[in-house]
Amino acid sequence: MQNNKYLFTSESVSEGHPDKVCDRISDMVVDSYLSQDPFSRVACETLTTTNKVVLAGEIRGPKIEKEEIIGKVRDCIKDIGYDQEGFSWKTANIETFLHEQSADIAMGVDSKDNKDEGAGDQGIMFGYACTETEDLMPAPIHFSHKILRLMADDRKKKILKGIEPDSKSQVTMLYQDNKPIKVTSVVISTQHSKDMNQDKVKDLVMPYIKKSIPEKYVKDLNPKEVYINPTGQFIIGGPDGDTGLTGRKIIVDTYGGAAPHGGGAFSGKDPTKVDRSAAYAARYLAKNIVSAGVSEKCLIQLAYAIGVSKPLSIFIKLAEGDENKVETVKKIIDQNFNLSPRGIREMLKLNNPIYEITSAYGHFGRKPSNKGEFTWEKTDKEDLFKL
Repeated sequence: MQNNKYLFTSESVSEGHPDKVCDRISDMVVDSYLSQDPFSRVACETLTTTNKVVLAGEIRGPKIEKEEIIGKVRDCIKDIGYDQEGFSWKTANIETFLHEQSADIAMGVDSKDNKDEGAGDQGIMFGYACTETEDLMPAPIHFSHKILRLMADDRKKKILKGIEPDSKSQVTMLYQDNKPIKVTSVVISTQHSKDMNQDKVKDLVMPYIKKSIPEKYVKDLNPKEVYINPTGQFIIGGPDGDTGLTGRKIIVDTYGGAAPHGGGAFSGKDPTKVDRSAAYAARYLAKNIVSAGVSEKCLIQLAYAIGVSKPLSIFIKLAEGDENKVETVKKIIDQNFNLSPRGIREMLKLNNPIYEITSAYGHFGRKPSNKGEFTWEKTDKEDLFKL
């Protein structure tokens, strides 16, 4: 039975949001180690507050001097755009407490005597795809990301002046019969310079809504339902306004609440951690299934146990009316995909330094690059699922 009408909302945050600053730094650490040794083990957490950055976590890999890591942290902050009194790439106090990985964990996840390595932890991971957008992502999160990404691009090019790095967006859409029909409200809160008032900020930001969302969805949007900096002003922002932590934007990172989440964050984790790699694999499967035309929606859950290589379970849910295809899809997956941690890493080439770019504007719905980034967004396996 089809739903009639309902509203659904998703949010995004920019690369200058305090939590995203932390995700960026943590993923920079992952890339730094993988670039020197593709089999490095990294679990890096970052905290940011007023002119302070703290890194902590476990590492097994090449020796990288603290000064080099701290220099790269400053590069991240500079690229994001922070040179403010309360948070600057030049003056921030940066401390790192990265240390050696526990031998107990290493024993469970290393491979010996041709035994496939086990998962680095227990957990459940979800992957999702749908036909709402060309990138096979839910529409509200897709448009929320796009608004902020275009704003950041122009801010860095000095086209968008007076807008600072910290911003948030939120898009609400009306659905009818499980399909997005129109946008009913948009919220954008963005940090700005002291000389800007709310009206000026609104004038600068409004064009990005129009650039990001197709006309068919916004032609009936009531201007009163567009909220730009609804508190009036947003001058103090970033880590100076709110403390940031790695891994606190897991819904922004995935499907905007349109699909379940297993609870494990991605950033700061090397690809032996199934929190990250298995979530990428689940998206890869779901996207190829939808791209093949099997169903308009596909949700996949994978479950793992620490030290055990194969997933304990694979759950597949397709759109209403396609339930009879689930068993066939499950057989195709079983016969063609190695979903052990090593199998996933080899299939998606995850042992490369490809993670810093994932830290803002979503890990999914992105374009695969010739540098090996976003391999899980390819649809090169869709022919396997042509039923």
